[in-house]
Amino acid sequence: MDFVLTEEQQMFQKLFRDFATKEVAKVADQVDKKEEFPAKLIKRAAGQGFLGAFAPEEPYGGAGLDFTTYTLLVEAMAAECASTALTLHVHNVLALRTLVKHGTEEAKETYVPDMVMGDRIGAFALTESGAGSDPTKLRTVACREGDQYVLTGSKTWVSNAGAAGVYIIFAATDPTVGAKGISAFVVPAEADGVVLGGREKTLGLRGAQINRLYLKGARVPASNLLGGEGAGYKIALETLDYGRVGISAAAVGVGRKAVELATRFATERSQFGTAIANKQAIQMYLADAYTQVQAAQWLVRHAAWLADRGQSFSQEAAMAKLFAGRMAGDVTNKMLQVHGGAGFIADYPIERYYRDARAMELVEGTSQMQQLVIAGGLLGPLGVKVKP
Repeated sequence: MDFVLTEEQQMFQKLFRDFATKEVAKVADQVDKKEEFPAKLIKRAAGQGFLGAFAPEEPYGGAGLDFTTYTLLVEAMAAECASTALTLHVHNVLALRTLVKHGTEEAKETYVPDMVMGDRIGAFALTESGAGSDPTKLRTVACREGDQYVLTGSKTWVSNAGAAGVYIIFAATDPTVGAKGISAFVVPAEADGVVLGGREKTLGLRGAQINRLYLKGARVPASNLLGGEGAGYKIALETLDYGRVGISAAAVGVGRKAVELATRFATERSQFGTAIANKQAIQMYLADAYTQVQAAQWLVRHAAWLADRGQSFSQEAAMAKLFAGRMAGDVTNKMLQVHGGAGFIADYPIERYYRDARAMELVEGTSQMQQLVIAGGLLGPLGVKVKP
């Protein structure tokens, strides 16, 4: 078992971090304060190939990254702007990868090239007001009419909706059989009956475009069905496994940068005649925080390593998400404390990292849902069925 990055992965890591420090960092504060989508930045990211992470080079012009390399991309972006990282992550893992893996050739030819170029941002629509942690309770339905499907219902917390050119939408094609009746569709934003709802005002991730979505008899070709009728629930679970590892990588990026900010601040801030970096209490805060970040990074690396080898990694994804989500909150809290009162004002970026970190325990499944997945893996073989 070797988690050492290859020379190619190290090259990509440098590319990602260089872009993040040169391009992402300079707009991060504006993205947060103005709560605006960084359209020009995303287009530049597309020019670097960052929006085609999971599309093969042939015939779609994608980057064809392995999953471990992809986590390096998310970590690098999140270290400068978690909103930008979430935008790229939802586009690449939840939308693009799902379409490439489960879409028909017709659907892939229609949408993937535009997604790779950044002309169509991908969004993911699973959650509903009554179906959050339990997606089997979907009320959105899809009915077959000839060579089309007609989708009716509404979605909440649709990441990237405000900028989306294409959605991955989950709906019940047979509401009588629960999870077995859920199907997934690729739906273009311009389709008749697709209505964008209001944007959610969030504590952190203020540059992320998270909206409600309404489907009022939206029609799509039958070829836009992903994986066949009834395959939606399985697709959702698979996608969420990858999504959880990606969000864990974002948490690592947030935590890593928070430690860097606090370490630098500690050497510059003087109290009682010396830099606070010389105080043992501050040193212990920094040491504990850095250790937590490194531990989370290795959980991410292990889960991605398993995914790249085609092995099951649901448990590892849940453990990475549980630990990394908590780590981001704890580390940013400690690093804000190192800043003292300065950390509580908007003049210092640590307060943005503190707010953004709170989302890491919520998106892609709450910490409590990760605990259920982990407990299920432990107790299931012993005949104990773990339920929410």
